[in-house]
Amino acid sequence: MSDIPIRSSLDPAVRLLSRAGLAALAPIAAVLFALGVSALLLQLNGFHAADVVNVMVLGAVSDKRSIAEVLLKATPLILIGVGLCVAFRCSIWNIGAEGQLYAGASAATACGVNFGALPAWLHIVLILVAGSVAGAAWGALAGLLRVYFRASEVVTTIMLNYIAIILTSYLVTGPLKDPAASYPQSAKLARDLWLPRFLPPTRLHVGILIALAAAVAAYVFLFRSSAGYAVRVVGLNPSAAAYAGISVARNVLLAIAISGGLAGLAGAIEIAGVNYRLYQDISPGYGFEGIAVALLANNNPLAAVASGVLFAVLRSGSELMQISAQVPQVLVFVIQGLCILSVAAFTAFRRRGPRPAG
Repeated sequence: MSDIPIRSSLDPAVRLLSRAGLAALAPIAAVLFALGVSALLLQLNGFHAADVVNVMVLGAVSDKRSIAEVLLKATPLILIGVGLCVAFRCSIWNIGAEGQLYAGASAATACGVNFGALPAWLHIVLILVAGSVAGAAWGALAGLLRVYFRASEVVTTIMLNYIAIILTSYLVTGPLKDPAASYPQSAKLARDLWLPRFLPPTRLHVGILIALAAAVAAYVFLFRSSAGYAVRVVGLNPSAAAYAGISVARNVLLAIAISGGLAGLAGAIEIAGVNYRLYQDISPGYGFEGIAVALLANNNPLAAVASGVLFAVLRSGSELMQISAQVPQVLVFVIQGLCILSVAAFTAFRRRGPRPAG
């Protein structure tokens, strides 16, 4: 008789742990499934599948330098994924993180090659703030179009991607072009404006710490503040939110501005921490990959850290596979696509849950 209350009190904890375990197993199963299909595909194309997959998975985390490169790639993915978690929680389908990253990178570069009289620490802060503000403004533009003209943010953010990319091409061939270079690129940032590195002799810089701090701040905002609660209520039911006195328009603009601001910050960090100058193709598709990062994390900013690292491992491993195992670039792209599709499919299946009886 005495064990009945104990068992009943433990049941919720057991169910919670079971759900957490299933949530953690889903991405692992998805990646394993994708790697299995990839191995079969490689074998059919004449490669030693086991060796190639070994290079892709273990090569990405084989030593300190490899781990640092993974974290470098994870930094923009985490920032973009965290920002998209905020937007998606408000039911704002921001597909424009790529354009917002470009806007942030362009603004950061413009600040980096100007204002040379500022102290270095203040100049670095200005570079990061400029990137964040530019990304937030680029995202808010789509939010304004939705709020005042009921334009679909899916369409407007996709179109704004093209505008931002074309604008960047104009800047590196015109106003921001390095006069000493024949290739379309901006002037290089001064050495004292580079983000500080740690874990020598790797390239890892403090941007990864900024990304982790952003994830914690976004989680606190969404789940521990009244403003975040309002954002989530608008996402769940805008009509009920409006009836309760919550401004739908203000929260829509806030959510997409935060999302764009973090994407713009990712662009600024790529400039100040990795490339040190602006190129036409500053992003290898981080903005689009960040969508998968957020969805895999179930729109949880803290979980976006893990999913961002996962996708960074896949990206680094794919590059190593191409270099070390001489796998053609086309097959590498196919394997990357299989991994993303598998993760998305497993995530959708987990969200669907068991079908009701009857």
